[in-house]
Formats: sequence, structure tokens, C-alpha cells
Amino acid sequence: MNLPRTNQFFMALLAVVFVMFSVSIISDSLFSSPDPKTPGYQIQTAEAGSGDSGAGSAAPETVSIAVLLQSADAERGKNIFKRCAACHTAEKGGANKIGPHLWDIVNRPAAEVSDFSYSSGMKEFASEGNDWDFDHLDHFLKAPKAYVKGTAMGFAGLKKDNERADLIAYLATLADTPVALPNPEAAATPATEAPAGAAKPEAAPATQEQAAPAEPTPAAPTEEAKPADEAPATEPAPQPEPSEEATPAKPEEAPAN
Repeated sequence: MNLPRTNQFFMALLAVVFVMFSVSIISDSLFSSPDPKTPGYQIQTAEAGSGDSGAGSAAPETVSIAVLLQSADAERGKNIFKRCAACHTAEKGGANKIGPHLWDIVNRPAAEVSDFSYSSGMKEFASEGNDWDFDHLDHFLKAPKAYVKGTAMGFAGLKKDNERADLIAYLATLADTPVALPNPEAAATPATEAPAGAAKPEAAPATQEQAAPAEPTPAAPTEEAKPADEAPATEPAPQPEPSEEATPAKPEEAPAN
């Protein structure tokens, strides 16, 4: 039977689809891999807290540079400074490179080197009266471009706290008189002034004897408080003499029988 060419193509297409569908069913049955009843591992997720709705996760606690510097080592910081030596010099009277020299950098006003061309971002940072104290150095060395917007410094920053502390401890030695490291207790508890008109607290007793309460002094006894044996003797009241009416009558003798 001669069929039109169109029908032949249509029947060939159906045959190909049938073959592919059959192969797919057979391959699924042969190579199927059902899910296990018990997974080999479980991914545990943190449960949402029962606190206020909408509250995000707590930010990681940051340690102040004053505390980090207590365990810092300037010798380790000198080795870390090798990463900065391509752009900065550390010697007294050293020349500027891509960045300004860093001699006497700690507590130096920002954008202070007169013969160096600073970026507009650093000039704006300096116009706010900022100095390169320990806190500013810590934040700037952690993320320069994030801390000073528009700075031309291309350094990515030191993310590790101990490395920043070591480097800052080394920078503090780059001076004729090394800068003393900050006291963490003074930085953690700044002194506050009392409000005007508030009563000043009394000074605490210096010794234990001053703190002991004074013993009460016994009061002098008064005349009413004198004991009975010390009271003046008084004469007894006179007793009334017996009267005749008070004398009992003698019984009469009975007459003799």
C-alpha cells in the first residue's frame, strides 16, 4: 500500500517517540535509586529564638584595641609590616612612596605630611579633626576603604585581630619616644562627671576603727533611779495608842451554883 509521504514521516515520528519513551521507562526501572528511609547525615539548622519578632541575630562582639594590645608583640608586628613596606617607609626621615612615611604615625593628625598628596577622602577625614590614635588605626587597618570613604589606599586590610594589634604595637615604637600603650581598664570605664547640684558622696572611712560605731555613754543616775538601799531613811509613821473602847472586855465569871 502506497501512503503519502506526509503520512510516512508522521508514522516515523511516532515510532521514534515510542522507542524513546520505552527506553526511558526501562532505564528508570533498571537504574532507579529510591531515597533511604534514614539519611546518612542530617543538617541541623538553628531554631528561631523566642525573643522579639523581627530581631536579627546578635552581632559578634568586638574586642577593643586597648585589650588586644596587652598581648601584642612588636617583633611580630615588624614582620607584618613587610606587607606595608612596598608603599610606606618606617625610618625617621624616610621618603614618601605610594603612601606617606609612617615615622611617628601614632597620635599624628591625619593627612599631616606636607609633601604628600592625599586623596580627597583622607582630606575630608582629616578635616573632622581626626588623629591616628589607636582606635582609628585599628578600624582603618581592618578595612581602609570602608572606614575612610574615598581613600586611595588599595590595601585590603588585616582581618585578624592579633595581627592588627601586633602591627599597631610596632607602629607605636616608630618614634623618638615610643608611645605608651593604652590602659584597657581606663578605656572600658571612662570617668563621668556628676550632674550640677548633686550632693557629693562622703569619703569612706579610712580605717576599721573609724568605721566602728561609737559605744553609747551610760547616763548618770538621777535621784529617782537611785537604788532603794541608797535612798534616805524615813521615820515610820506613829502607831495609834489603844483606847479603852478598843480594849476587849474581860469575860465575867459564871456564878457558883
